[in-house]
Amino acid sequence: MRQKTKTSRPGSARARALKALNFAAPIVFVAALAAASHAQTAPAPRAARAQRPATVASRAVPEETLLRIVRAEDERRWDADDLGALVSDASPAVRARAALAAGRIGDARAVPALAALLQTDKDLGVRAKAAFALGETESAQGADALLVTSRPGTPPQVRARSIEALGKIAAALPSDDQANAKRIGEAIISALNFENGRKSKPEWQTILLGLTAALRARPANGAKTVALFLSYPEARVRADAANTLARLGAKDAAANEALRAMLASDADPVARANAARALGIAEDKQAFDALLDRAVNDRDSRVRVSALRGIALLKDARAADALVKRGGALFAEYRAAKVAGGAASHPAELSELLGVAAALGSVLPNTSDSRAITFLRAVREAEGWIDPETEIAFASVAPAQYMREKPFSNLYVRAADNKLVWQAVAAIAQGLGEFAKMTSERAGNSVLTVQADAQLALRSLLADKQTPALAVPDILRAVAAFKPLDLAPVMREQLKSDDVIVRATAAELLGGEPPDAESARALVAALAPAMRDEMNDAALATLDALGKQKSEEATAAIRSAMDSPDYLLRLRAAAILRAASPNGGADASLQTVAVRYHLADYKRALARRSNRVLAVVSTDKGAFTVELVPDDAPLNVDNFVQLARRGYFNGVAFHRVVPNFVVQGGDPRGDGNGGPGYQIRCEINEVPYDRGAVGMALSGKDTGGSQWFVTHSPQPHLDGGYTVFGRVTQGMDVVDRIARGDRIRGVTVTETPKQK
Repeated sequence: MRQKTKTSRPGSARARALKALNFAAPIVFVAALAAASHAQTAPAPRAARAQRPATVASRAVPEETLLRIVRAEDERRWDADDLGALVSDASPAVRARAALAAGRIGDARAVPALAALLQTDKDLGVRAKAAFALGETESAQGADALLVTSRPGTPPQVRARSIEALGKIAAALPSDDQANAKRIGEAIISALNFENGRKSKPEWQTILLGLTAALRARPANGAKTVALFLSYPEARVRADAANTLARLGAKDAAANEALRAMLASDADPVARANAARALGIAEDKQAFDALLDRAVNDRDSRVRVSALRGIALLKDARAADALVKRGGALFAEYRAAKVAGGAASHPAELSELLGVAAALGSVLPNTSDSRAITFLRAVREAEGWIDPETEIAFASVAPAQYMREKPFSNLYVRAADNKLVWQAVAAIAQGLGEFAKMTSERAGNSVLTVQADAQLALRSLLADKQTPALAVPDILRAVAAFKPLDLAPVMREQLKSDDVIVRATAAELLGGEPPDAESARALVAALAPAMRDEMNDAALATLDALGKQKSEEATAAIRSAMDSPDYLLRLRAAAILRAASPNGGADASLQTVAVRYHLADYKRALARRSNRVLAVVSTDKGAFTVELVPDDAPLNVDNFVQLARRGYFNGVAFHRVVPNFVVQGGDPRGDGNGGPGYQIRCEINEVPYDRGAVGMALSGKDTGGSQWFVTHSPQPHLDGGYTVFGRVTQGMDVVDRIARGDRIRGVTVTETPKQK
């Protein structure tokens, strides 16, 4: 299932390393942050910001040369006589821009040229760009050169980017390449230890990029070194260190002690929020009192929602009283806002309300706690059963009662009879899927009866022809969670669906079943029509499932995809064939991509280098302004501008909001799987994901389209993994108030010449 802003390159280790952005999993907290409690994120240290270039200075590159470079990027074409020659150009600006293009294309043949630039170029900016580009190739061939330039004595900006690049390469290494993983991890930790030892004159950029490299490379005992930075005087360093520990899943006693101190007294809200998340992931029992206190009392909602996540992970029933009390207060505020805004409004208070619900579901499983039931019942009915958080929580707290409550009737749920929207059907399916996790230890002797009832309800939803197709993927996942004996036939039938995401989900789930001749035949039959879909989700999922069938018929079908005009299908087919046999597939990356743009389109996009481009996004909660960055991401900016000017975003909902992370919109389907019917390439750049960064949502490399997101707070683990194409310059308070379901009313783009 394709939920955007999820991974880097499909199937790569780097993609798995960025699973922190996995939106396919049920979302625990959704909706907006309360703007009144938001302080602005503390900026990075001045020295760090000064060393983090925001643009590639493309305006210094002659127009015709830049046109050659951008066109080669778009076609994913590395040519020794074209880009290869430009990498040796007399102009440093041209060399730097050509090096970036080589990294974005990711062709390993460019690595020697990039390594030569890194080691010998006279211009430090070119060397730093070459280091960044080597990281983008994700090729282990570039590690030797980067290891040399990651050592002390290398100019700071080159050294910092070298360490960042090593982290990306380490994340992409195959699991059996332990030798390279070890030496890269040791180099990253050595660099951080060196910086920690020179606190009087640290290289801030090296520290910040080194912390992110550590979370990607996951070096042995890396948590101990990362924890040293929790006590730094600069808030951004403390916050990034806590973020790294959280994403490493570290359970280090010394680190936890420092994190508890941060949570209790750090002046910076992002540092406190990241500390809360890290302590919850570490399941630090000693942090219970501090987490509960911050969850209900912190002045900043980003801290409160992060502490709620921590409480949920600790699963301590002692939190129930305070959570119910806090939930009641939030519900009163929510209800008042609902009355003021109308039944269709989405109050900002919903964010924490759902966080409280999720936490109660975690701390009170199978207790039938009357206070929790009363609270959850009220929120469910007020929201129309559309929130997975409340459905999962109610099913967890009171499994037997769940299907005796509205909107169920005799174990059956009919969308038409109950006037349920598709979001409600999908959320209810997720609630029913919660029963698959139950054990007799948790639910007693009634567990089998409860699970049978849940499966019966799911099957009734699946059989109901009036069940909305948008809800079917969640129903299928819930059915699969019970591991029924007839799962394969059920999924084979769904391969015939008219909906591309239903077919993609069915293929994915079928791929998780043991190889079977009948399933192989069904997948082969499904592949050809899937390759004709406007969206390639079903075709990609079907290829993956065929790769697990291990039959000649399946292999022949996969090979047929090598003739597809869709570059991503060719790339996936080639990877599957190579995995089965070293000589099994051609290198699809060597084939030029059939691009959407023509010469006039490239010229239009590049002409914006001379303009200041602003987009005013009007929403149900007000308007915010985005300054687009055509120097750094000309084609992504052009795509956004073209969609906005034709009214594509008008009326489209923000389908995903995760407090202290992102708001995301641009999907006309509304389920996180839609797009304009085409993909655009990534233009990974050095603009950091600070608070208010606007990025292109992805489900894999070069899968951008119309979905985009805005960050609530710094997200350094996204740097160099997702294209930044703008930044919010006005109205972050509006972004903070946006809740799931709020709509974009319109986007107005203006372009004015930049002042010289």
